Amino acid sequence: MVGLGTIVNVAAIIIGSIIGYYINDRFSKTLQESLMTAIGVALLVIGISGVIVRMLRVSNGRFDTQGTMLLILSLVIGTLLGEWWQIDLTMAKLGTIIRQKMIYFRKDLDHSDNLFIDGFVSATLITCIGAMAVIGSLQDGLTGDSTMLLSKSLLDLITCIVLSASLGIGVLFSALPVGVYQGTLTLLAYWLSPFLTAQLISDLSLVGSALITALALNLLWEQKIRVANMLPALLVPIVYSLIQFLVEKL
Repeated sequence: MVGLGTIVNVAAIIIGSIIGYYINDRFSKTLQESLMTAIGVALLVIGISGVIVRMLRVSNGRFDTQGTMLLILSLVIGTLLGEWWQIDLTMAKLGTIIRQKMIYFRKDLDHSDNLFIDGFVSATLITCIGAMAVIGSLQDGLTGDSTMLLSKSLLDLITCIVLSASLGIGVLFSALPVGVYQGTLTLLAYWLSPFLTAQLISDLSLVGSALITALALNLLWEQKIRVANMLPALLVPIVYSLIQFLVEKL
């Protein structure tokens, strides 16, 4: 069934967030910080390995790199667009709006605006970007194989338990952008399968892995990298692939 992976993924985020929110009192501050560090380490390893796998190649017994210029251009152009569009600020405003709506239902909501927004934004970035979200959604749309998204769902379940225990119920609402993002990718893959080459999927995964690495740096060393403003970098490989396709047709 096309789209099953995204449905399960959204459910896993909701369930994990609820569990984490209601067991947060069993997590000491030190344990919460340690678990957040563990997630940061895992993301750092996943991000770096994803970049290495797609950039390094062996040619005639020698290591060579590929996709370096595309990666640089994607991050630079994507960041310029993201800063122009102020995606980070938009996500923060969206988090504020969601929290204000929540107050109508939960008068006892005791988390600050910043904590709620941090939970929403951090969880959205962790669950949306990266190779598994991109490739898994594309595979789901192209072949109906949701195996990778089901594996991602398990990871997101655990991640959201930890994040929600530390950052509160804002984490739960990351299910909304994940559903829209992965669902859109799946539908596009289903409709535009003739244009989705293996090289394009690899390029998207490369850029996604770089963004995951930047996110890991934020979690581990409290850097202020505005990863949300780098998200348009994922559009650059698509535009590049489209230009290549048009040139070949001329």
